[in-house]
Amino acid sequence: MAESRSSPGKRVRVMLPLRLGPYDYAVPEALDLAAGDFVRVPLGPRTETGVVWDEPPDPAFEPSRLKPVRGKLDAPAMRAPLRGFVDWVARYTLSPPGTVLRMAMSVPAALEPPKPKRAVALAAGAPDPELDEPGVLTPARRRVLREAMAGARPPGELARAAGVGAAVVKGLVDKGWLEPIDLPADFGAPPSRAPVLADLNPDQRAAADALLEKCGAGFSTTLLDGVTGSGKTEVYFEAVAATLAAGKQALVLLPEIAMSAQWLARFEERFGAPPVAWHSELPGHLRARVWRQIAEGRARTVVGARSALFLPFRDLGLVVVDEEHEQAFKQEDGTIYHARDMAVVRARFEAVPVVLASATPSLETLANVERGRYGRVELPARHGGATLPRVAAIDLRKTPPPRGRFLSPPLRAALADALEAGEQAMLFLNRRGYAPLTLCRACGHRLQCPRCTAWLVEHRLHGRLQCHHCGYAAPLPRQCPSCTAEDSFVACGPGVERVAEEAQALFPDAKIAVMTSDTVAGPAAAAEFVRAMAAREIDILVGTQIVAKGHHFPLLTLVGIVDADIGLAGGDLRAGERSWQLLHQVAGRAGRAERPGRVLLQTHMPEHPVMKALVAGDRARFLAAEREDRRKRNWPPFGRLAALVLSGEDEALVDRIAKRLGATAPRGAGVEVLGPAPAAMAILRGRHRRRLLVKATREVDLQGVLRDWLAQTQIPSAVRLAVDIDPYSFL
Repeated sequence: MAESRSSPGKRVRVMLPLRLGPYDYAVPEALDLAAGDFVRVPLGPRTETGVVWDEPPDPAFEPSRLKPVRGKLDAPAMRAPLRGFVDWVARYTLSPPGTVLRMAMSVPAALEPPKPKRAVALAAGAPDPELDEPGVLTPARRRVLREAMAGARPPGELARAAGVGAAVVKGLVDKGWLEPIDLPADFGAPPSRAPVLADLNPDQRAAADALLEKCGAGFSTTLLDGVTGSGKTEVYFEAVAATLAAGKQALVLLPEIAMSAQWLARFEERFGAPPVAWHSELPGHLRARVWRQIAEGRARTVVGARSALFLPFRDLGLVVVDEEHEQAFKQEDGTIYHARDMAVVRARFEAVPVVLASATPSLETLANVERGRYGRVELPARHGGATLPRVAAIDLRKTPPPRGRFLSPPLRAALADALEAGEQAMLFLNRRGYAPLTLCRACGHRLQCPRCTAWLVEHRLHGRLQCHHCGYAAPLPRQCPSCTAEDSFVACGPGVERVAEEAQALFPDAKIAVMTSDTVAGPAAAAEFVRAMAAREIDILVGTQIVAKGHHFPLLTLVGIVDADIGLAGGDLRAGERSWQLLHQVAGRAGRAERPGRVLLQTHMPEHPVMKALVAGDRARFLAAEREDRRKRNWPPFGRLAALVLSGEDEALVDRIAKRLGATAPRGAGVEVLGPAPAAMAILRGRHRRRLLVKATREVDLQGVLRDWLAQTQIPSAVRLAVDIDPYSFL
């Protein structure tokens, strides 16, 4: 797509990363602009940075009222596919285009050229350090000149390499034997060695060949469907290698980049250099450098979380979404979108293949496979001769734990057997902290968040109570605020800290660690957990859902799921599917090498379809029943769904606007509006929340219906409206 260029004296439309706009501006005669150029423009009393957009200016606007563009930035222009993607996401999510653009302009510092590095190089006429010239060179100077013969480098780096102080290098510069020069900002990046050849089994080779056929052949979407431990990563690495060999860039999305330590190590082993990582832990100066490298095409493989979708790839050739079923790909704040679905759209705009990889594919993806929109390649067996673990349910109605404890006798016995055999075990409970509820034993008062309709969770390791929804934290009070009884609070129910405490009491000699988002703050902390497990510094790993994300621990043979029922409550339409996915992924951590694995599910509902499917290993029957249930009720993926959530500090005002919206709700064929009603989390961060749910058939233009409906109601600034197309969370 050729970029349209402005002519002197003309006008352009500029999109700003704000809820407002776009706006028209005059183009000064000395400025030559094209769509995608980053520009500085006036907006009221301030100057803003925006992008020259494809949308034509308004010819009816009086030219004399146009303000001129103040300048063009020295940055790679935003390419047409990314601009089209921004517009598409805005239309789909009913978001202002400027707020979507903000995600593609998330690093303002990257729009300025990086400053060159100051370096020194061997000057003409410098003495040869290899010749013996007594009195000319001291040993220190000789070492510096010898190092300088290898090429230019920053003075400090040269001094360290030669084992001298900075004054020695400065002295050689003063004598004219070293000369100062400027190097590109990214000078000195280590070169990549050639990728190693992959050792694939026949199933993997067949799957990899199917993906290779897609590379370079335009847009396509393929589900890579393989059981846990089947080697899906090595298969799509083949597609990455082919993409890089063709001179293109590759993007791999992971649900949580902080949990990617083993993935990054496998990538570096395969390709000889680490990929470029994009995540929230990157310092600001590195974010600017990485953003610019991607825009200039110098960053070849990028691995990141969902926000990496909006990076400015110069020549994207492949998109991979690993663990495509993960709910972490859903962005719940600001512009609300699902990164898996938007990855397919980004790939379509770039005319490149996208691979969706999972051992537990979402029903949405499977429905697209059945409709013929997506292709599918399968890996039915584990790699290297490993077998899938044996799964058994422990009926807590028949064999409950001792009073006040949470590990049943069969699970305790299995833990003892694993430890005696020199193997590792994992205890899984998807509940952070020590206890989910703290109440007064004298009067029954429950400690609740002052800003949310949620109980405060005790975190005994940190000595505080915390709300997991807004972040509010406080120490455990000495007195009950209701009855003033002292030291009367008691912890109710287990969190991972309490499970770890019980396991330590049962096995005092065992090395036990807790792995949650509280104990793993980023990639470095995750890598340390992986290292400790590999080094046998942990016997029992107790964790939440982050332990399910792709980890490979060869000596881990036992997985105990402390409360398998925890995700089935609440009436969420995806509760069964999500529980099956999570528990299957957790179970898949066991027995991934030579030693066979065993999984024990503690449940009060062994007859539940999720438990029966896990025990029998009958994925097909479970998914068929889940699909049929959704189809009958017209729930996604067989119908369409949108949630409208109104929130504000004034409860009466929120109720009034919610009722006004409900009164004008669309009543046409194929559309049903439920509500308004209090959201499941009726108060969040001090804001009262009301929700309306819109159900529609697949034939309905849901966005068009919502646009027309919302245009009828003026929503005051004190009330915030969030529109969630395809909602995943019903809090």
